Amino acid sequence: MDKVIFKIKRGTPEEWQYVEYEVPVEKGTTILDGLYYIRDNIDHTLSFRASCRMEVCGSCAMMVNNFPRTTCSTQIENVKPDGTKNGIKVIKLEPLSGYPWIRDLVVDFDDFFKKHESVKPYIIRKETPEGQLLQSPEQLAKFKQLTLCIKCGACVAACPISNSDPLYLGPAALAAAYRFNADSRDEGKNKRLAVVSDPEGCWRCHFSAECSEACPKDVDPASAIQKLKVQAAVFEFKRIFTGRKDGEK
Repeated sequence: MDKVIFKIKRGTPEEWQYVEYEVPVEKGTTILDGLYYIRDNIDHTLSFRASCRMEVCGSCAMMVNNFPRTTCSTQIENVKPDGTKNGIKVIKLEPLSGYPWIRDLVVDFDDFFKKHESVKPYIIRKETPEGQLLQSPEQLAKFKQLTLCIKCGACVAACPISNSDPLYLGPAALAAAYRFNADSRDEGKNKRLAVVSDPEGCWRCHFSAECSEACPKDVDPASAIQKLKVQAAVFEFKRIFTGRKDGEK
């Protein structure tokens, strides 16, 4: 059986250090498996988040060698080492960047979900529909990929703007706004565009596309934000020339 060294950032913002642990590795062993091994067999005080273990809940995301990953789907054998020690591969684990750090590998997601909520990520209708709201396969295809977002926060951790500007809505919230704007069943597009057209909204994105690179579900938030910018430009044009706050005719 092989082994690896996890170099983990432990502690709180007030007092912290890197602590190293040796973890046994078999074929298929994931980063999350290694963390459970440490907690169950070496140090019961290690704090991290995890739930589904099958890349659905998104809660196990953290920085793995300075790159955000969902650790339940990241196999140790596929991770390039951050270095070696006594001939053993070293993997560095840290809490997600761009979030308030709580303890060990745990960060505060309150602001992340507040921003997500601010873009009204749900179907808005002017009147309550009678019966089902049907869609064609072509209509569904316009936003289907965006529905795969698991709110892991990796895109925000990878985004250079989110890491430098805490007021920026961020790729997850902006992608969610476009997902519902593209939904044929929705009638609330302008309500969302009034939010994302803010200076800290879609226009703050510099299109580095790091968010899409980090996304474990291939949602491609970078592309969604560029499409959102087109919608926002039309919205602002209407708002200027009609004088309506909501941008409608």
